[in-house]
Amino acid sequence: MNIGVIGYGSMGKMLLDKFRESNKYNLYVSNRNIEKLNNVDKSINVCKTNMELASKTNIIILCVRPIDLKDVLNDIKDVVKDDSIIISLNGSVAFDTLKKIINKKLAKVIPSVTAEINKSQTLICYNDKMNESDKEKVVELFNIIGNTIILDEKEMGMGSELVSCMPGFIASIFDCICKEAKKHTNIRDEEIVKMVLNTVNSTSELMLTKNMSFSEVVDRVATKGGITIEGTNVVYEKFPLIVDELFDKTLEKRKQTKTNTEKQFD
Repeated sequence: MNIGVIGYGSMGKMLLDKFRESNKYNLYVSNRNIEKLNNVDKSINVCKTNMELASKTNIIILCVRPIDLKDVLNDIKDVVKDDSIIISLNGSVAFDTLKKIINKKLAKVIPSVTAEINKSQTLICYNDKMNESDKEKVVELFNIIGNTIILDEKEMGMGSELVSCMPGFIASIFDCICKEAKKHTNIRDEEIVKMVLNTVNSTSELMLTKNMSFSEVVDRVATKGGITIEGTNVVYEKFPLIVDELFDKTLEKRKQTKTNTEKQFD
């Protein structure tokens, strides 16, 4: 099967590298700035135009900014084969908007930065032109970088917050914890970070292995009248307000992006 990636930014490059390592597909790439492709691995076919790539591939992955999506779809609409699958990595633009330009088999896929270590929780949704065989091809392709989660299109926004954005949220939360911890100890900075990260990692593994809930872990550690419960009480009292604002801000930004992009398609 021939897989094409349009856009050679950080995500496009990462996906091509992972697909190449699998040795399962013939790979093609195009990019607005052709010079950026000078150092692409020799096993990947470099296309001079998006049209050339779309005419040669069975699955076309659009790794472009929302602002560039319309132009790319206009580039390829006349050469995409009827049985080809177009995958947008922009979850904010609805299928109904995309089909104003190209009414073909469409999927939206949202990977996570954890794909770098083949641990992505990758979100996928499909339009109504995709059959079961098409869906299996997309899942097989993206299982290369981790696990796949099938959602309704309407759930892709919140799903993205929980898997694609979450590494950034988690990193910022624990960055704050480590910085505040430094005020109360002489432990070296790098040792604090290592202690916290290893504890986060092992706690996640414990919960997944033992099928434990968050509250069960809290109950195990924060015994009544003990030290830990003083901290968990603070978290449960004050942190929900921060999380509520976090989702309000990010989901509102997502709506704005969707609205601004869809205006370009009118």
